[in-house]
Amino acid sequence: MAEQQIVREARKRVRLTPAQRTEQILTAATRLVARKGYYGVSLQDVADEVGITQAGLLHYVRNKEGLLGLLVEQQYDRAGTPQDYIASGDPGAVHPDGPSFPGYLRYLVAFNSTRAHLIQLYMVLGAESASEQHPAHAYFADRPTSVWELYSSIAWRLPPSIGSFDEIRHLVEMSLEAMDGIQVRMFRRPAISIVEEWARFEQVLFPSPVWDDYR
Repeated sequence: MAEQQIVREARKRVRLTPAQRTEQILTAATRLVARKGYYGVSLQDVADEVGITQAGLLHYVRNKEGLLGLLVEQQYDRAGTPQDYIASGDPGAVHPDGPSFPGYLRYLVAFNSTRAHLIQLYMVLGAESASEQHPAHAYFADRPTSVWELYSSIAWRLPPSIGSFDEIRHLVEMSLEAMDGIQVRMFRRPAISIVEEWARFEQVLFPSPVWDDYR
């Protein structure tokens, strides 16, 4: 306890910008909620973890639901987007005819493999939000539609025989469902590489020879 108190006192003495403090709060809340669930964590728990008062915490998050909104919108959703893939300079992303959709999914899986704590957060909140009373229920219930709308805004490079992106909505949704499944598998034994596992799924979802020049 004494050691924890020393750490907290040290944190209090560090003057952070509002952006830095918000990032610190979100990092602490991600760790706590991923481990205990939304209902298992109080604002006081987060404040104690950061080393500030609950009143100080409320200055940044307004209330517990405000904290939850920041977790899903800024921590999980703000990175790994199609725009990030295009900006990465990956050959599949900067093709003159448009970015590769299978290439983007590979990029996203590789990116997610580096942030297991956020995948765990997403899984815990997703399971809890099956209840209509959960404050994140609408976010997760509507997520397939919101993700589809995001992906539909990109002019993907597709095999001519596939048709338009609208015509493969079922394939897009199957791909994301498969991705959700292998991310769950990250937390089972024996451990797996989701990058390697996704490579196997990709061969089934985007088979040769149709997709060979569009990866």
